[in-house]
Amino acid sequence: MTTAPWRDPALTAAARVDDLLSRMTLEEKTAQLYGVWVGASADGDGVAPLQREMTAGSSAYDWDELITRGLGQLTRPFGTAPVDPALGAQALARAQRRIADAGRFGIPALAHEECLAGFTTWRATAYPVPLAWGASWDADLVEEMAGAIGRDLRAVGVHQGLAPVLDVVRDPRWGRVEETIGEDPYLVGTIGAAYVRGLESAGIVATLKHFAGYASSAGARNLAPVRAGVREFADITLPPFEFALREGGARSVMAAYTDTDGVPASADPGLLTELLREDWGFTGTVVADYFGVGFLQTQHRIAGSEAGAAHAALEAGLDVELPTVRCYGSPLIEAVRAGEVPESLIDRAARRVLLQKCELGLLDEDWNPEPAERIDLDSTQNRALARRLAEESVVLLDNPDGLLPLAPDTRIAVVGPRAADALAMLGCYSFPSHVLTHHPDVPMGIEVPTVLEALRTELPDAKVTFTEGCGVDDPDTGGFEEAVARTAEADVCVAVLGDRAGLFGRGTSGEGCDVTDLQLPGVQGALLDSLVATGVPVVLVLLTGRPYALGRWQGRLGAVVQAFFPGEEGGPAVAGVLSGRVNPSGRLPVSVPQVPGGQPWTYLQPPLGLAGEVSNLDPTPLYAFGHGRSYTEFAWEDFEGSAPGITTDGSYDLALTVRNTGDRAGAEVVQLYLHDPVASVTRPDVRLIGYRRLELDPGESRRVTFRFHAELSAFTDRKGRRIVEPGDLELRLATSSADTRHTARLLLTGPVRELGPTRRLRCETEVS
Repeated sequence: MTTAPWRDPALTAAARVDDLLSRMTLEEKTAQLYGVWVGASADGDGVAPLQREMTAGSSAYDWDELITRGLGQLTRPFGTAPVDPALGAQALARAQRRIADAGRFGIPALAHEECLAGFTTWRATAYPVPLAWGASWDADLVEEMAGAIGRDLRAVGVHQGLAPVLDVVRDPRWGRVEETIGEDPYLVGTIGAAYVRGLESAGIVATLKHFAGYASSAGARNLAPVRAGVREFADITLPPFEFALREGGARSVMAAYTDTDGVPASADPGLLTELLREDWGFTGTVVADYFGVGFLQTQHRIAGSEAGAAHAALEAGLDVELPTVRCYGSPLIEAVRAGEVPESLIDRAARRVLLQKCELGLLDEDWNPEPAERIDLDSTQNRALARRLAEESVVLLDNPDGLLPLAPDTRIAVVGPRAADALAMLGCYSFPSHVLTHHPDVPMGIEVPTVLEALRTELPDAKVTFTEGCGVDDPDTGGFEEAVARTAEADVCVAVLGDRAGLFGRGTSGEGCDVTDLQLPGVQGALLDSLVATGVPVVLVLLTGRPYALGRWQGRLGAVVQAFFPGEEGGPAVAGVLSGRVNPSGRLPVSVPQVPGGQPWTYLQPPLGLAGEVSNLDPTPLYAFGHGRSYTEFAWEDFEGSAPGITTDGSYDLALTVRNTGDRAGAEVVQLYLHDPVASVTRPDVRLIGYRRLELDPGESRRVTFRFHAELSAFTDRKGRRIVEPGDLELRLATSSADTRHTARLLLTGPVRELGPTRRLRCETEVS
């Protein structure tokens, strides 16, 4: 029996796919370009934008007939409804056998799932959300977590993960802030690339989203038009994607829903082909965000038909329609037959899809869909990882009089709507928040201790009382009286306030849960006022998906602890900080504002974006980007730089010694910022260009060296070129964007240098 060339593993993937394509009909090639979402409902509340409208009628296909042509993707076989992981893996294997047996070539589908804060399926570990990854400033730990997520996906037969989100926060009122890593492109890029490395190391195709500009939507409204300028787009929006492609090796990119200056990302050849493929050299697949191709017709209205939407997307370079067949099905085939769409566009996209399937082993004769024998998606090892990341991500914002850690035998009044609710730990892309709300009779499937439960465990000798006080976002103040009474009887009040994650207005944080300002949801602010008025010291604990304005309580609180949806082990992590078992080491990935209005604002502002006499509004944050306190103290000593000046293609070393001068182990995050006093276009007053997290025992010191290269000062000029410009620079070693400890001034000399796509992205560090 002769093996067809496309089955021969001795040949290159390109040769195999070229042979296969030559044998396929138009229908078979097109079938590789769409997914099918089995079990997606057109009734009730959905998990994707306009799901009800976009899935109506899409289930009219005949499954048995459809798969005779083959199938590109299976959409969320585990993440659509609760399914036992072992049974689900067996069901997926059976479905893959059916798909392979039905087609002429025996090619299975590529199965994808959401995995933003863990595998979004029943009984899988719910890790901290990406904003908490940013708060940890620990790329190595994030990479380790992503590797564990990837291995769980592989164990059940999934090939592609729809993560990470690399959007840079531009307006914290946006609902999806919890899904982002922070407001700085360098932090987002380095942490995001680490996640990609971890996921890809397990053999899972990482999917970068949302490419590009999604978080810059006008008015912080989900899917609203993007009005970012070319330099903002180039210098803030795009760098994290460069990091994740070059350093992480991501094999897929998801086109954003939004349009920038009138051009939807899903139909933008300048973005999806010229920049991504021609300039950056990307060779993987571009997939649609759910219904993104159809939205070109129904929402953006740049196409008059489903075939027109398919043509626009394919021509731009969008290869795969997700989540289910609509525009890339019969309408596209008919348009090709009628000569309205070139078949070469089908061939181009199908070749990319099949190359990826070849890399994954799905074209091999010995392909086997059988799952792992033992499947445990919430293992002891997973939970230990979730605990470590949760503990590292908790940020101690303030502790002015040393109220924390709490005394072990104190009287504690725990108050607040987030104290005794397990869902307070979880973001909108966790399975319990994302899917289980539609299945109220199904148990959560994982153990998620609350802050109240964990605090009682941490401090068994303390007398702990609890009352909710109010709901998350309802206007009822009827519980205030009891909350005040319990607080008055206590030595300290722990007020646990924050968000409820949800989708499309069903929460206070999450996709489609945008807000008009940054005041605490509902009447939680009024509840906090009532607690503070008792005169009993109040520790504010925030479990949120975005920063909220806290200036109203400045100087009135005993301590402030911030946790961004810290996952299933978040309760013990927060309680550990309160008890002192955990020395807090998190640093803010987003600024915390003084007042709820006057937004949008992030720390990346040029001079006119800062406080000044030209406006009565002061945007200075209460707590700056990078801020965070510890229960120990650190001395920054022996600062030195290697030279007072370098050329525009030169490098410069800065070094200092960090010493733990306290009596307990802790972690310090040394941050390097760039200040460009004069440039040919306005520049952010400061911007992060490097950082290093140092874990130190009492009395221990480590020396950290930052190897700055002039290319890290590059920016986009008026002609759209990325350049290094001669002139004065300041390099600031700091504990936050607002707290500089040491400054090195240097002069760049030589010509203006234009940089290409291989420019340096990272400031390397060395610790001795």
